[in-house]
Formats: sequence, C-alpha cells, structure tokens
Amino acid sequence: MPLPVYNAEQYFETVKLSPLAGYEAEREQVRLIIDAVRRRGDAALREFAQRYDGVSLESFLVTEAEFAAAEAAVPAELKNALGQARDNIERFHRRQLASSWWEAGPGYIIGQRVKPLRSVGAYVPGGRAAYPSSVLMTVVPARVAGVEQIIVATPPGPEGKVNALTLLAARIAGATGVYKIGGAQAIAALAFGTESVPAVQKIVGPGNLYVTLAKQQLFGQVGIDALAGPSEVLIVADDGAKPAFIAADLLAQAEHDPLARPLLVTCSRRLAEAVKTELRRQLDGLPRREIAARALKEQGAVILVDTLAEAWPVVNRIAPEHLELHLADAWRYLDCIENAGAIFIGPYTPESLGDYWAGSNHVLPTGGAARYASPLGVADYMKISHVLSYTAEALREAAPSIEILAEAESLAGHARAVTIRGDENGAESQSGADNPGDGGKPGA
Repeated sequence: MPLPVYNAEQYFETVKLSPLAGYEAEREQVRLIIDAVRRRGDAALREFAQRYDGVSLESFLVTEAEFAAAEAAVPAELKNALGQARDNIERFHRRQLASSWWEAGPGYIIGQRVKPLRSVGAYVPGGRAAYPSSVLMTVVPARVAGVEQIIVATPPGPEGKVNALTLLAARIAGATGVYKIGGAQAIAALAFGTESVPAVQKIVGPGNLYVTLAKQQLFGQVGIDALAGPSEVLIVADDGAKPAFIAADLLAQAEHDPLARPLLVTCSRRLAEAVKTELRRQLDGLPRREIAARALKEQGAVILVDTLAEAWPVVNRIAPEHLELHLADAWRYLDCIENAGAIFIGPYTPESLGDYWAGSNHVLPTGGAARYASPLGVADYMKISHVLSYTAEALREAAPSIEILAEAESLAGHARAVTIRGDENGAESQSGADNPGDGGKPGA
C-alpha cells in the first residue's frame, strides 16, 4: 500500500495544509454563477439545474406529495434508526442552549439577551447520493435553537427528485421546506433570495468546492458557519493498538473523496507496517476502493515520532477535523490536545459513531480551522445582544473614568456625549434603568 511515511519535519515541509489555496478558475466560475442568480433569480436557477444537474425544473420546492412518496419508500427499520439518531442529536444539542442574563446594581442594569435567528438555510450534498445524517446534523440544532424558518437546499437527482432518505430526514428533523437546488447557485439563492426561494440570515452545512467558494464569496451578504474542506482523520496510536481498527477508520475517511486526508501518528514502526498490511486487505472488499486508494496515496500519511510526547505538537499543528486516540489510558492525554474538531477516545469509539449516532455534530472544522473554530452547534443559530441601562446618577459616577479613556483615544465627541449629560439642566432625572425592555427581564 503506497501510504507515505514521514517524520514530523518532513511531513510539514512536504504537505500543503491549506485546502482552499489556488482554484482561481473555479473562483471565477462561482463568481459568475452568483452574479447570474443575483440578477436573474429563478431563471438562472433553472438554467443551472439543466446545465449541472441535467434536469428541467419548473418548481424548486418539494411538495407534500413528494414527501409522502419518500416516506412510503423508506423501510421502517431505517425510519426508526433516523428517528433514534435525531433524538440523540437533539439531546446532545439541548445541553448547548445559552440563556439571557441580567445584573442589576446601583442605578444600572446590564446583561445579554439571546435570540434565535429567524431563518437559516442548510445545504445538504445530494444528486446521486444521499446524506440524511447531514440533514439531521444541520436541521436539528436549528430547531433546538428555536429558528422559525429552516430551509434545506439539496441538488436534485437525474429525474428531478430529491432522494427519499434526504426528504424523510428533513421531515423528521423539522425542516420547514426543501428546495431542489445544488452547488454555488443554491448558496446564491439562499443569500439573495429569488422569486421562489426565500433569503435566509445564515447558511450552514458542508458541500463541494463550488459550494465552499460560494460561501466564502457571499460571507457578509449572509452569515455562514464555516468553509468546509475535504474530510480528515488523524489517529494517534501506540504499539498496543489494533491494526485492523486503525485501517478501518483510515478507510472510513479515505472513501469520502480523493482529497480526504487519512493520517496516522505513532511511535511504533511495527504498528505502522501492520496497518499497511491491513489496509491492503480491507481495500479489496471496499466498494469505493479506487477513491479510497487514491486518498491514501495522495493525501494519507504515517507520521513517525520518537515518543508519544512528540505526537501532540503534530496534532495541534494539523488541528484535525476528527482525532482518534488508540492509546493505553487514553484519557490521560486529553489535556495535551488544544486543536481538534471532535475527539474520539479509545479503540471502540470510531469516527463513524460521531457521524451517525452519538449525538455530537459531524459538521466540524476542517483544514486546520480547529485552531480557532468549533463544531456546528446551537450557538451557530443564535444571536446575542448586549443590553445596558443607566440612570443619570449612575452615569455621573462613571463619567470621569469614561472621559479619561475617551480623551486618551483622542475622541472628544465620546467624552462630550457623557459630559453633556452631567449638566443638571440637560440631564434626565430618570432613565430606563428600571425597565430593561420588551419582556427581557430575568424569567420573562
């Protein structure tokens, strides 16, 4: 198996870790698609559906009849699994809910008010494939947050229909509408709105390169969750780890895409060779063998370190989307990890568990973004406003310090806005400090 072997220095000298570098032709194509949707709306969407999806569509919105047909087509056992997965995701994400809070003191009230976004768009890859798990991961947290309008956009299949599993997952998760739109044109439609597609406040969810570039170009016009790159897993393993488990988990990532990045960091040469042997064996029976083999060869690596202590700087520099620890007493190393999207501890916690079942989110920062970003969660669907209200007396008490700070920044107008209120003839005897606003008091 042509799985390259490096030491840490060689790896970082050889491998490009920035997944969105270059792609100038693709960026220009995305710019033209965005401009067409902005100017021509639904007409542009129909043109792109014909060009890229090979279908002629009059309406983009999935009908109730299509939902009913999808539900009838999915076996009961699969429906039950989707429902249970949804419940696990909902339970996990309900723990993330933030609350408004208030602090009252002499003459002032300060605090923060937490409100859900009004509308979000969840992009779900589709076409010939189905990713119902991505529907659950993007829609369920939005519903937990209290978002009113949750729109799913997904490419239609060859017959102009959305995959039955995708539709059933959207219904189970609580989406308010599903639209048959894919690619950069879907992101543009959600950002600007068209005659039939409503504009949203934020777009979430993974997609291909064109989707990611569109999200990058439209950030500011609309909120986005992250710029998703190819999937990646980094496994840290010691000599006692099971080669078959590690090979299976590397292949689970490699089968996604030729650009997927499967990595093993270990101080055991014996384990590295055993994993290579297992990869050869397990590849033979893998339906997506060619994709996985290419990812292993072109993006995969074994990174050899002399001691386990040397593994953690490598991990934190790569900042992987998925990090698995196949180590004796693995929990003791948790505090060594600064940068990772999701951490899977122990040999019986494969990355697939997080993809489908445990309840954690599988929309994770990629391409090193775990250095500063977090998994998709309820907070991505909410806004926080800071609230403050002072009486005249409380402002007068704070005024000298505010004036000093404003003058230090040469902002005389800021200082005047405070001092003018110190004039007893111009100052209000009362402010709104006794009334923090529209039902925003604690418990409201």
